[in-house]
Amino acid sequence: MIDYTGTYTDQYQIAMGQVYFLKGHKDQRAVFDYFFRRMPYKGGYAVFAGLEDLLDILENLAFDAKDIDFLKKQHLHPGYIDYLKNFRFTGNIRASQEGDIVFPTRPLISVEGNIIEAQMIETLLLNVLNFQTLIATKASRIKTVAGNGILVDFGLRRAPGPGGYAATRASIVGGFAGTSNVRAGRDYGIPVSGTMAHSFIQSYDDELAAFRAFAEARPEDCVLLVDTYNTLESGVPNAITVGLEMKKQGRHLNGIRLDSGDLAYLSKRTRKMLDDAGLQEVKIAASNELDENVIKSLREQGARIDIYGVGTNLVTGKPDAVLDGVYKLAHAGGKQRIKISESTEKTTLPGKKQVFRVLDENGHFFGADAIALEGETGIDVMHHYADPHMSISLKGHKIEPLLHTVMENGKRTQKKKSLAEIRDYSLARLALLPDEYKRFDNPHIYKIGLSEKLKNERNRLIAEHKGR
Repeated sequence: MIDYTGTYTDQYQIAMGQVYFLKGHKDQRAVFDYFFRRMPYKGGYAVFAGLEDLLDILENLAFDAKDIDFLKKQHLHPGYIDYLKNFRFTGNIRASQEGDIVFPTRPLISVEGNIIEAQMIETLLLNVLNFQTLIATKASRIKTVAGNGILVDFGLRRAPGPGGYAATRASIVGGFAGTSNVRAGRDYGIPVSGTMAHSFIQSYDDELAAFRAFAEARPEDCVLLVDTYNTLESGVPNAITVGLEMKKQGRHLNGIRLDSGDLAYLSKRTRKMLDDAGLQEVKIAASNELDENVIKSLREQGARIDIYGVGTNLVTGKPDAVLDGVYKLAHAGGKQRIKISESTEKTTLPGKKQVFRVLDENGHFFGADAIALEGETGIDVMHHYADPHMSISLKGHKIEPLLHTVMENGKRTQKKKSLAEIRDYSLARLALLPDEYKRFDNPHIYKIGLSEKLKNERNRLIAEHKGR
């Protein structure tokens, strides 16, 4: 993880903090909600990611000496500079579990603290959660079509700078099994995987000599790239030669990699050649601009691919590139707060809240999350977020609270989870989502609604502000 300090933020957070400090509001309590407004990829669900990283950062967040020296040059009040020297995040956070399946407009995180600290972490929180949730969602979409295929992140070289590090982590949350990213592998305990570049083969006078040298040096993890010169006439036959030589030595060739050409056709031909040579155990890996749509097409064509190396389209979040997550004030100074828009859908929800997932008789997701005021339990009716004439009855349904305390007074309240645990949880939650929400084309729209009390409180505040 990179070195996050207090200046990993936007200038206006620092500026607002100074006003709160000078006006004596530094101890005022505030609650902010984090949510996103639009489903990425025109899909039916998203995968929440980045929470564990965020908690790690917040536990240690401070302005270091370099930060303070810089801020002294920004014409800030000396008293405020002294305050920032001792700044720590001491707030409370309630959140959905990382890896959960989530939907627009409902809070994923609720942050409560003094108004300076709660405001100061906005940029950092959005930076971490928006990107990782986007990439985890992309990874999950790829996982849904890959069947039993093994997915490996190959994206570091195409990623937006250090974003590749976070993208690797998020890909695991979304269902990937490994990465080529050695640093992320070291820091997060992710299995690392890699083969060779074309340049390695080109550096030898002939392809077979290159393959033999690689196999000799890496007998326990040998995967050969077969498309440098001619996949079927040269690469695969030479790989078979090395595979048979390794077999005689009591070792085995792990796999071959296809990186260009008609991957469906080449994989089927390659599988037959390997099987005919008695190398049924050798896996076929494929790479080259893969994404969920390409992999879906390959599987529909009967491609014989065991491992998919996915790079550019994963780590850049293509085609969306960004999740429109926002961070909005809901309560401050003992009062409910609201931001009003001409569009009801963009009017924020006031107060401290809880979110409930509605379940069917089998414990699967019913297709609705209800947002309620904190302390509400029995939710019999869920009202449409924007249309006052639409509602659905929840009587007879079980509801599951989604926001859980994960930090109190700036310290974690639960044991840190491994990426494998988060991935397994995410896959289990995705299995509870009906298939109609997982479609790529015209997926069902998951319903998000309000409890009666929350709807009435929002309407009261709207009327109150418009009457001023």
